[in-house]
Amino acid sequence: MTAVVTRVPVRPGGTDAGRRGVTGPWFSRTLAAGLIVVVTVAYLVFRGEPAAENTDAAAFRFFTGVRDWVDENRDSHPAFLFGVNYLRLGVRLLTGSVGAALTGLGFAGLVAVAGAVAFVLAGWRYAVLAVAGFLSFAVLGLWTESVETLSLTLSAVLLSVLLGVPLGVLAARVRWFGAAIRPVLDVMQILPAFAYLAPMTLLFLIGSPAAVVATLIYAVPVTIRITELGIAGVPPVVVEAATAQGSTRWQLLAKVRLPMARPVLVLAVNQTIMMALSMVVVTALIDAPGLGENIIRALERVNVGAAFDAGLAIVIMAVVLDRVTTAASRRRPAGWRVSVPVLAAAAVVALLPIGDAVPRVSTAEPVNRITAWVELHWYDATEWLRNTVSTVLLNPLETLLTTTPWWLFALVVLAVGFLAAGWRAALIAGTAAAGVAGLGLWVHAMQTLATVLVATVLTLLIGAWAGVLCARHDRLATAVRPLLDAAQTMPSFVYLLPAVALFGASRFTAIVAAVIFAVPPVVRLVERGVRDVPAAVVEAAVSAGSTPRQLLWKVQLPLARPGLLLAANQGIVMVLGMVVVGGLVGAGALGYDVVAGFSQREDFGRGLAAGFAIVLLGILLDRLTPRKAEV
Repeated sequence: MTAVVTRVPVRPGGTDAGRRGVTGPWFSRTLAAGLIVVVTVAYLVFRGEPAAENTDAAAFRFFTGVRDWVDENRDSHPAFLFGVNYLRLGVRLLTGSVGAALTGLGFAGLVAVAGAVAFVLAGWRYAVLAVAGFLSFAVLGLWTESVETLSLTLSAVLLSVLLGVPLGVLAARVRWFGAAIRPVLDVMQILPAFAYLAPMTLLFLIGSPAAVVATLIYAVPVTIRITELGIAGVPPVVVEAATAQGSTRWQLLAKVRLPMARPVLVLAVNQTIMMALSMVVVTALIDAPGLGENIIRALERVNVGAAFDAGLAIVIMAVVLDRVTTAASRRRPAGWRVSVPVLAAAAVVALLPIGDAVPRVSTAEPVNRITAWVELHWYDATEWLRNTVSTVLLNPLETLLTTTPWWLFALVVLAVGFLAAGWRAALIAGTAAAGVAGLGLWVHAMQTLATVLVATVLTLLIGAWAGVLCARHDRLATAVRPLLDAAQTMPSFVYLLPAVALFGASRFTAIVAAVIFAVPPVVRLVERGVRDVPAAVVEAAVSAGSTPRQLLWKVQLPLARPGLLLAANQGIVMVLGMVVVGGLVGAGALGYDVVAGFSQREDFGRGLAAGFAIVLLGILLDRLTPRKAEV
């Protein structure tokens, strides 16, 4: 999902004017205007009332039948006896071993080991950060939960690296394999985290094994992609020189490619850790232990302060792991003469009988007081905002989508996809729209889509405005960068609590949480796109007398179009994931169907079908967002 700038070649004997007459802006605008007229007439002729809720669709019965078959054959079919069950057992042994190792170190031992590893990999500053971060888990009174979360994260990261690095190397070295796996990675990266949970519970039941496998599937695409990038980026001159000296393929890989790609491989581990940590929290919905359980309990009680404590612990863990691994990618580890004494000292500390008697500090009470004050004094404003957005934007759009026949919607998707991203993307998006209709969840899918579109518009407006401001004011960008870092590491569940406290349980709550969740990456991408505009172009425009407004609208934003398109794409995908999570707080639609499928056995088929519908919606929205710019 990268933005690519492509140039349209000029055919010999052809002219720009002739080409514009066929596929240029005039033709596109005319086609778009005609499409709007045709679709409007078709909608007025064929629109109908929203379909009644389908409680017995063929897809529901099929998935329920699959569940029944799995339950009946879990202990007898060879696929389970010699495959799934052994995998589940192996993952349980891995998580148990990692958890036992972390717990066995004890409080002081684990803090010392974290500091020692950070010192060896990144230096003394990051060792201090690691020690302070791990101490904070005990200070917040969340030591056990933090260790459980860390255990699941490290287990999933270990499996992701063991699987993803070889696949990334293979994708970089074997062209057909890289081309074949790329669409699969695209789909895996646009799926909301919720979409992985139902299939994992079907195969691995609830608990740590299902959580680790779901996290592995969610995080491994990043490992594969960055590894492929690192191996492919090794200078050909170095490879040719090693080949000329008689190196075999294995020697080239072990002694040239992997060492040269080391900084990028460490970056792959860094990004895998971030992805795994965010997913591990979500797996609390399938009974995974750790900080996610605290957030779920706080969500059930609408206890913003308790959720803030757990969210703060997750942010601290993410910051420590991120900073240490990022620094490790920029420098070589300390030599053995330094590493051995430091690690030995940490081992000695682990053997000492030191307890976890540290002062406890909780932010729950002050955060709850602030929340109560805001609820009391901002009630009129929040009610007005919720009612206005619902009445002006959400309700009309939902009515439009739910009363549109599925076949007309699919045709519109095909046309828009062709104009925006080409016929391949249009075909994929149209097929996804038809697939949603075939699952028997059309109305709920359209309700979810309406919520996603409203949240996306608000996200892009706020994110683009903030991103442009950050790009034009360095001090502002420096000031908000820590806030963006914290916002991107905070688990998605945490955003639901303040939204519920301010707006109650409703669809608008999911919109607010989605906007807060998705704005930070949009701000970053827009800022990066505007900053990447060549300085020479900006200087030329200023010399020609452009005002700051003209410079922005006629120079910087047009040239930053690839970054803006990528920001829109990422914003849509993140909004979809968060809106679905909003099913926990009254947003309804597909999110509610998925949650009901987890908690109620009779709704399992419907919940699994809703998960696939979310997948198809994600593919549809991703393919309709153009990620290539022609200049």
